[in-house]
Amino acid sequence: MKKKKIFIICIFAAAVIFIFFNRINRNKTGIPDKTGSWSHINQEVQRSKNWNQYVQSSQFQLGERRVKGSWNTPDGPEDYYEIEFGTYPSLDGSTVAIPMAVEFARQHLKFTDEDANDFSSFTTTHYAYENLILKQPNTLGMIRTSNTFVEENHPVDLIIATEPSDEEINLAKDKNVELIIEPVCYDAFVFITHKDNVVDNLTIEQIQKIYSGEITNWQEVGGKNQSIKAFQREKNSGSQTAMENLVMKGIPMLPPNIVKVAAGMGMLVDAVGEYENSQASIGYTYKYYIDTLYKNENIKVLKVEGVSPDDENLRNKSYSFTTNYYGVIRKEDEQNIAGKFLEWMISQEGQKCIEQAGYIPLNMAY
Repeated sequence: MKKKKIFIICIFAAAVIFIFFNRINRNKTGIPDKTGSWSHINQEVQRSKNWNQYVQSSQFQLGERRVKGSWNTPDGPEDYYEIEFGTYPSLDGSTVAIPMAVEFARQHLKFTDEDANDFSSFTTTHYAYENLILKQPNTLGMIRTSNTFVEENHPVDLIIATEPSDEEINLAKDKNVELIIEPVCYDAFVFITHKDNVVDNLTIEQIQKIYSGEITNWQEVGGKNQSIKAFQREKNSGSQTAMENLVMKGIPMLPPNIVKVAAGMGMLVDAVGEYENSQASIGYTYKYYIDTLYKNENIKVLKVEGVSPDDENLRNKSYSFTTNYYGVIRKEDEQNIAGKFLEWMISQEGQKCIEQAGYIPLNMAY
């Protein structure tokens, strides 16, 4: 019995030491625990070298809990508090929007990179939509801090995400929640393959036929005589919804038991870049993601209809799969913090901040 107690104490002590040193290391790097969206990121999120403080005075601030006084209790003096609730929205969203949230924390809250990274954590696209629609808190992110809203279970006010799936739209309808879905920036939905694949370009029809099962060999699209290894994302992920709505447009995709399904964007990128039959693989993701958040030197981006997804081709929409990220709120919150923050995001000042975080703003004429 004594040995068992000693063993339990040792295990507990080891856990405390691990958490302590993990916290120290996290503070040094500015990268939060690898949960939620952070688990799909392999690059540090840092401010640009020519970073500017665009927000000089912000109406969006954290709440505060102040000691107002104390009273005597049988156990001794006990403080009581004066609570001021915050005006900074509780955010959630897609992995690709994490740097945007980090930039907002720098701008409005004057956070360091380390604090802004630790403060910002998203649950990924589908969970973010669920949290917004069901009025649930983002248990991974901003409301973890005791001084954000003070109220620890404050529901998500606004999400920054890719477009909603049919399932998420139906969930909102079932819950009688009307959503306001506002574009806040541009990005490219891109197709990736191994860097050694001789194919550099695909047509929209070829992509559709690959993912519907009509084209099965790279030789059919100008490549080598190899069977195509097509990777998909899981249902309701942001990139899977884009693939279904933006690319396939009602054409049935191969069922998951036939193609390879990746449980995260990082997993898909690595699978395409490092698959054992590497040159034969193809997958899809967002350009911002592989440019900024998850890099793999073994992949390349394919042109579509002969057009590359560079910034200018996104602005003039000559690239076929130009898309947006969205600020999404509940209609009932349009006049509240959520609506005011969304309005700021699409303002001139907000667009400058979004561009500074590396995204392509909606309007360059500011």
